[in-house]
Amino acid sequence: GEDKSAGGVVWAPIKSLERATEKVLRNYKGDVSRLTDVCRDTLVFETPEDIANCLQALLDDPQFVVVQVKNRMSRGYDSRSTAGYRNVLVNLRVVSETTTYFGVDTHVAELQLVLASVMAIKSVKGH
Repeated sequence: GEDKSAGGVVWAPIKSLERATEKVLRNYKGDVSRLTDVCRDTLVFETPEDIANCLQALLDDPQFVVVQVKNRMSRGYDSRSTAGYRNVLVNLRVVSETTTYFGVDTHVAELQLVLASVMAIKSVKGH
């Protein structure tokens, strides 16, 4: 299998219809527009500074529109709600000639920025 703790990209499958439906009903009271992690991927980093640099690069790139950032690594974050798991979640849109042409420039996707040390635990315990 692939070593998910080595850094780089961890490609995730598209969220299943069953799980998406469950999440919309349970978490969003039927509001499907709030479901922003149907398409999602994870970038794995060695240091918190690497995560901060990536986030800044996303904010600086005109083809990315950052919709929301959830910093689950901040000291004030109560990690009990995520079983101790910490990352930075970035909801974003890709706006380019190609995405506009295909009509997907308004689609919000999720990018998880996570430390390799946390990813190693996630891979062992599951999350």
